[in-house]
Amino acid sequence: MSNRYIFSSESVGEGHPDKVADTISDAVLDACFAQDKFSRVACETYVKSNIAIIGGEITTKAKLDYVKIARDAIREIGYVNDDDVFHADKVFVNVIVTQQSPDIAQGVDAKKAKGKKTAKQGAGDQGLMFGYASNETPELMPAPIMFAHRLGRELTKIRKSGKASWLRPDAKSQVSVVYENGKPVSISNVVISTQHAEDAQHADIENFCIEQIIKKVLPAKMLTAKTEFLINPTGRFVIGGPQGDTGLTGRKIIVDSYGGMGRHGGGAFSGKDPTKVDRSAAYMGRWVAKNIVAAKLAEKCEVQFAYAIGHPDPVSIHVDTFGTATVDDAKIIAAISKVFSFQPSDIIDQLNLRRPIYGKTTNYGHFGKNDKDLTWEATNKVEALLKAI
Repeated sequence: MSNRYIFSSESVGEGHPDKVADTISDAVLDACFAQDKFSRVACETYVKSNIAIIGGEITTKAKLDYVKIARDAIREIGYVNDDDVFHADKVFVNVIVTQQSPDIAQGVDAKKAKGKKTAKQGAGDQGLMFGYASNETPELMPAPIMFAHRLGRELTKIRKSGKASWLRPDAKSQVSVVYENGKPVSISNVVISTQHAEDAQHADIENFCIEQIIKKVLPAKMLTAKTEFLINPTGRFVIGGPQGDTGLTGRKIIVDSYGGMGRHGGGAFSGKDPTKVDRSAAYMGRWVAKNIVAAKLAEKCEVQFAYAIGHPDPVSIHVDTFGTATVDDAKIIAAISKVFSFQPSDIIDQLNLRRPIYGKTTNYGHFGKNDKDLTWEATNKVEALLKAI
C-alpha cells in the first residue's frame, strides 16, 4: 500500500514588500563588506507606502550613503513605473542606525574580556539553526520550494526583459507536489499571483502564466490533466508592493530556506553579517547536509546546531536522516565532527563569508543556487566524509 500525501511550498518575487526590505538590508551589508570585511552588521528595513526606514546596529569603517543604497536596490527591483506610489526616485528614506552594543561585541571579539570564559571568537547570539538536503532534485533541495522559485524567477526574467510590459514587481507563487512513498510524482496545484498594470485583462494574465511560465519551467511529466492552475485568484492585483502591504526584513524565513520541508530555527538571514550564527551556521548546516546526501550516505538529511552567545563551540550537534541513511546517524555525526569545524570563526573561514556576496542570496532562496560564490552549495567534502566514515 503506497503512502501518498501532498506537500506545498511558496515563493515570493523581488517586489514582494518583505523581499524589498530584505533586498535593501542585504544591499547595506554588501556595501559594508565592499569597504570593510570586518564590518558588524545587523540591518533591518521597514517599507510602507512611499517610506523606507533603515534601522539596526552597524559597526564599520565603510562610508555609506544609505539613501542611495536604498534607491538603487528599489530601482533594480523595478519600482520605477509612473503609477508606483513606492518609487525608487521618490521614496522617503529614514535612517536609524547605531553601533553594535559593546556587550555583544566583547562576546564576538576574539580576545579576553571580563566574565568571558574564552579568548576565542564566540557566537553573536544564542539560538538553533538547521541545514537540510534531499536527493529529489538536482540541486539536492525539496521539489516544492525549487518549483515555486522557478516560477518566480521566470516571472521576474520576463518582466525585466520588457516582453510583458503589464507585469509589475510584486508576485507570489506556490506549488503543491504529490508524493508517493516519499518520492515526488506529480503536481496537484499551482498558484501564481502577480501584480499587473491597470489595463491588463485577467484572461490574458491567466493564459500568459499558464503557457509562458508554468508549462515552460515546471517538469511536463509532473503536470497532469488533474493539475489545477489558480492564477490571480482574487481577479485583480493592481495595488501591490509596499503600497498594498507592509514589508519587513526577515519575515520570509521559510521561503528563504526549505519551504517548510526542513525545520527552521526561527532566525532570519538577510541584513546580518556572518558573525551572526542565525545566518552563517544555517549556511554551514546546508553545506554539511548537502555533502552528506551528495556522498550518498543518506537520501535526505537534516543537521541542527545550537549556540550560546559569546561561546565558540556549539552546545549541540544533531543529525537526522529520516531512516534513509546507509550508515548509523551516530557514525555520520562522528564523521562530520572530523571533517568540519563548527566554531563561528571557522565557519566564516571555511565558507569565505566576509565578502559582498549577499545580494545573490536574497531572492528565490538562500539554498539550491548554482553559483560559485555561494560556497555552502559546494559538494567538495564528499571524499573526506567517506574517508571519515
